[in-house]
Amino acid sequence: MIPTVTLNNGVEMPQLGLGTGGGDDDATRARVRQALEAGYRLFDTAARYGNEAGVGRGVADSGIPRSDIFVTTKLRGDDHGYESTKHALDASLRRLGMDYVDLYLIHWPLPRLDKYAESWRAMEELLAEGKARAIGVSNFLAEHLDRLAAEYATVPAVNQIEVHPRHPQPDQRADDQRRGIVTQSWSPLSRGGLLADPVLAAIAARHGRTSAQIVLRWHIEQGLTAIPKASHIDRMRQNADVFDFVLTDDDRTEIAGLANGTEVSRLDPRTHEEF
Repeated sequence: MIPTVTLNNGVEMPQLGLGTGGGDDDATRARVRQALEAGYRLFDTAARYGNEAGVGRGVADSGIPRSDIFVTTKLRGDDHGYESTKHALDASLRRLGMDYVDLYLIHWPLPRLDKYAESWRAMEELLAEGKARAIGVSNFLAEHLDRLAAEYATVPAVNQIEVHPRHPQPDQRADDQRRGIVTQSWSPLSRGGLLADPVLAAIAARHGRTSAQIVLRWHIEQGLTAIPKASHIDRMRQNADVFDFVLTDDDRTEIAGLANGTEVSRLDPRTHEEF
């Protein structure tokens, strides 16, 4: 059983879920179905991924009540703006085959367009209408969150950012925590780039675990939520099996030594434009 965290509006969100970026609808449908069999209840997609329909079909195939499953999708850059944000969520819901999403995120701030604030106004209304149970952001920096705080009453429930032991982002995580925002780690395994690291391999051997399990346990103990990707059910099961052991102080010290600022994406939220 994957535990949950409580968001700032009282909604419960699983602490670990499945990231679905990078797969088409058919592959995503199969992965979601497998993940549900493995005990997952959180699925992260985005309009930009082009596989919302696959997520929805996988959920429908399972026969599990919709209320037991947590679905996140994201607003793409093309749809920034007040009216277009509302239309975009309606389109996402049609593709998902759902009446609501559990979490709706602004995928990137795109500050040059300067429309993320008016998108947030629309998202507040979508929240009030029940089309999203919680709203949040992705790849936002403190300056972008400051803008929302100055203009709107609703604090984002989640800020989804790249976090892993090589790029732990302590300052942004602390800023999120100060505001009452849950930090969710995308690419929590550094797209697999950490898994051959000898430090992690040694820690994994001491615990009788995989390197991926060690890294995901690090996320959990840091108070983060995480959405690792996996395409095989055995890996899905391994990734979810991280709630029955604890890292030692020595483990945590060794993992902290991996921090070197290496990013997977190298995309700066101040300048990156996603459409």
